[in-house]
Amino acid sequence: MCPLSAPTRTHFKPDILAGLAKTGPRYTSYPTADRLHEGFGARQWSQALSARGGQQALSLYVHIPFCDSVCYYCACNKVVTRHHERAARYIAALTREMAMQAELLGGRAMVTQLHFGGGTPTFLSDAELAGVMAEIRRHFHLASSAEISIEIDPRTIDAGRLKHLAALGFNRLSYGVQDFEPAVQQAIHRVQPYEAVRDLMQAAREVGFPSINVDLIYGLPRQTAASFARTIDQVNALRPDRIALYAYAHLPTRFKPQRRIVVEELPDPATRVALLAAAIEGFMDQGYVYIGMDHFALPQDSLARARGEGSLHRNFQGYTTEPDRDLLGLGVSAISQVGRVYSQNYKDIDAYYAAMDAGVLPVERGLACTDEDLWRRQLIMDIMCRGRVDLAAASGQANVEQVFAQELPQLRQLQAMGLVQLADDGCLSVTEQGWFFVRAIAMVFDAHLRASATTQRFSRIA
Repeated sequence: MCPLSAPTRTHFKPDILAGLAKTGPRYTSYPTADRLHEGFGARQWSQALSARGGQQALSLYVHIPFCDSVCYYCACNKVVTRHHERAARYIAALTREMAMQAELLGGRAMVTQLHFGGGTPTFLSDAELAGVMAEIRRHFHLASSAEISIEIDPRTIDAGRLKHLAALGFNRLSYGVQDFEPAVQQAIHRVQPYEAVRDLMQAAREVGFPSINVDLIYGLPRQTAASFARTIDQVNALRPDRIALYAYAHLPTRFKPQRRIVVEELPDPATRVALLAAAIEGFMDQGYVYIGMDHFALPQDSLARARGEGSLHRNFQGYTTEPDRDLLGLGVSAISQVGRVYSQNYKDIDAYYAAMDAGVLPVERGLACTDEDLWRRQLIMDIMCRGRVDLAAASGQANVEQVFAQELPQLRQLQAMGLVQLADDGCLSVTEQGWFFVRAIAMVFDAHLRASATTQRFSRIA
């Protein structure tokens, strides 16, 4: 069996980036979501759900699109409004969709992972969140050990609301911080003082939340090496269980809010790399384990343990400790995966409402994977989650040199860069340095990416 590279203290070598593609998929799925098409609709998705049934456990994702104000960096599907009464219609539609999908699954399927994302889930009032949770429990069976998480805008919550979330069953929180520097916060239209987040972290610990994540973004306007170093120190002082560090992708032609960002204030490529390197070193110096891609966790956290044991998995929410589970997405723009089938709901909220008013599942597009897609999906997820692939076993009875004729030259280049080890028996292993660039390694096996010959739709690797 190919050896697993155990997490150790390895220094990030930013100069390696010069020899890699600058952008690429995050591989929360394969094929990636851009491959979904409108030839797949509600009828095909209904058939997939009915064929699956409700015997196996599910992961569940609930999308709440509303935000009180716009953050200029944001690329999420959202509705910006201060009219909180607009949530009522959305909750009614969400409840109808929930009932329809649950019925196709045979009713009250087991759920072991539930995540509320957005938008801003805490845009909903305490009573509205309680109502949505009650509907979820009515239509699905939440396992007693289920991981129940929610994304939080710190500006929308206080200690009392944290207690309410705990009472509803939430046991994981993710605070959207992005950066603590006042000048950066002003540039991205998201002002939230460090002291406010610090107090919320303390309140969450006192309530008893067992796992807290902090989201950060590097590459934002007005970020400098000195300013980001301060943010890194402040996050380390908060000591969250997990940290997600994302690269800002400036795509103003696709995401209208980003047009308000002053391009001249964005850090240049060299500074971006320096920001990433400083963050990796700063968090690992404080004992965090680098999980892969943009995730860090304390050694005792379940994510770090899974990384060391080779039992990580990955879905549309990123890295997870859950075994491979089908994922059911609810709400506008939500993406689902059942077996070899993917689907995505309408991104436009009016189209979503129209489908629900007509009693039709709000599926805008989807995809049924081919056998090759499934084969390559396993290869890519093995790279992303376990850092190893047995190419000989993957090729079956065929010759490795023939089956992977297009991939092997690229893999040998990566080996020369010190990112992978490729043994004579076909065992491919990601090195500790390679974990910092695992996206680029996974891209080698992406046949759709190779056929399209473009990576411009994706975010930067660094």
